[in-house]
Amino acid sequence: MAEIVSPAARLDTLPVGVPGLSLGYEAIRWMCKYLVQPNGPKAGQRYQPTPRQARFILWWYAVDEAGNWLHHHGVRRLSKGTGKSPAAASLALTELCGPVRLKDFDSARPGGCVGKPVSMPLVQIAAVSEAQTENTMRMVRAFARKGSRVAVEHGLDPGLKIYHTSEGGKLEVVTNSAASAEGAEASFIVADEVEHWYGKPGQMFSNTLADNLAKSGSRMLETANCWIPGASSVAESTFDTWVQQEELLAAGKPTKTESLILYDARQAPPDTDMADHDSLKAALDYVYEDCWWTDTKFIINRIWHKASRIDDSMRKYMNWPVAPEDAWVERQSWQGCADPGRELVDGERVVLFVDGSKSRDATAVVGCCLDDGHVFTAGVWEPKPTTSRDEGTDTAQIDLAEVDAVVQAMHERFDVLAFWADVREIEGLVKVTWPERWRDLYAPKLWAVPGGKLPEPIAWDMRSHSREFAFAAEMCQAEIRDGAFTHDGHPVTERHVCNARTTETRWGAVTVRKETPNSPDKIDACVCVIGARMLYRVALSNAPEPEEPAQAFFGSRW
Repeated sequence: MAEIVSPAARLDTLPVGVPGLSLGYEAIRWMCKYLVQPNGPKAGQRYQPTPRQARFILWWYAVDEAGNWLHHHGVRRLSKGTGKSPAAASLALTELCGPVRLKDFDSARPGGCVGKPVSMPLVQIAAVSEAQTENTMRMVRAFARKGSRVAVEHGLDPGLKIYHTSEGGKLEVVTNSAASAEGAEASFIVADEVEHWYGKPGQMFSNTLADNLAKSGSRMLETANCWIPGASSVAESTFDTWVQQEELLAAGKPTKTESLILYDARQAPPDTDMADHDSLKAALDYVYEDCWWTDTKFIINRIWHKASRIDDSMRKYMNWPVAPEDAWVERQSWQGCADPGRELVDGERVVLFVDGSKSRDATAVVGCCLDDGHVFTAGVWEPKPTTSRDEGTDTAQIDLAEVDAVVQAMHERFDVLAFWADVREIEGLVKVTWPERWRDLYAPKLWAVPGGKLPEPIAWDMRSHSREFAFAAEMCQAEIRDGAFTHDGHPVTERHVCNARTTETRWGAVTVRKETPNSPDKIDACVCVIGARMLYRVALSNAPEPEEPAQAFFGSRW
């Protein structure tokens, strides 16, 4: 089984290497020619993008052989102080004046492309308030002040919030009013600080800007620090869309669009100990590796200041989307348990747990290996939403035949000692089809309901086992935070685990729930992780000893 590592677990999301065809070389050449570093140790020298910024520019302006953009949307989610605003300002001015549209191909030139300026460009710096556009606009004014080379040679008329060119181009500030922004035929938009674009107003503003860009096939670049999970920000929504894109690509499935989101994030390793100087410094050196102007000792002092909040520092400096207070586990804790290199061996002893649904909720099959407790995902099926995210209604039917085939494959590949499944919505499979096939494989002590009037080999109805499940959820939560077991890093399972919220039960144990009853954010694979670990503990106590060599030679359970 090929392992798929969660996109959210990548410490660096920028594509490796450089593209074959790109107008980025034209853009970088223009920046270096016309822009002067306005502040810092290199003030007065020619502006030069850092190696990482340059690599982003090359990918941002990458085209295919037909001249189409490889990426239709960009994001730069980087830690505080990594130079997002100067980089955004330099791109905004390059879009206003530089040769960033394809004129022709030329294999003799770097990137194989010849550029031309945008005809009557309309470049916008957008945010929910004018104050939030100020960091980028301040750098625009510093780069293109009156009398500067770029202003003189391109006929710029600099203003506080608007720039005009002699050819009819314009760079302006727009703020969060979807009605006033409607209709502007923008050629490039910097969406600034989208971690603060909250809820429906923020999403409406983003959608309005995107609609304006779509008229001419133009593009938007988001800049962000890390968001607060669950706060319904545009930054989180875009990240979720990118994660889904990468999941489809990793699985070899088609994405919804021909071009892609270019996502640039660099985050600290999940095992960073923020209370340990060496661990924290190593993490900051990694996150700020490209930022020659940053001295990480000042950041450490800030993080350790008694007035600093640890969750705030995690978002600002580690670039971690820190979980809300009621999250079941933190993303970093889950990612710290990942071991995608752990290979599953044919014939090894495993247990399986299934949480099934025909529609609305997801269906998942998760296993756990008896030798070391390693958790793996056999499959997750999510129904396609048919209404808005706010209504959260999923009605598309899940193909249970595909689920059945995966469960069958698990039994053919592994020595399945126990297999439990929730009953609701898949009763026919759980109580009839699967027991007819495999009930004789499982030792009676490992049946889901081993005794009573109605013993069941597989059917483990969670409605009548809520107390048992709650204590299993609490134990699994502690195991994840302690790094007591490993998992395969499956991206959808990670998303489900991070979607799970805590709720106290009448027995005193903490179990899992969805954020709201109608939330579209699934947690079914998380339920299966808890179930698989619970069944693992049951199997350790009750499983028969591994077969002797002679038994293995003559066949299983001879």
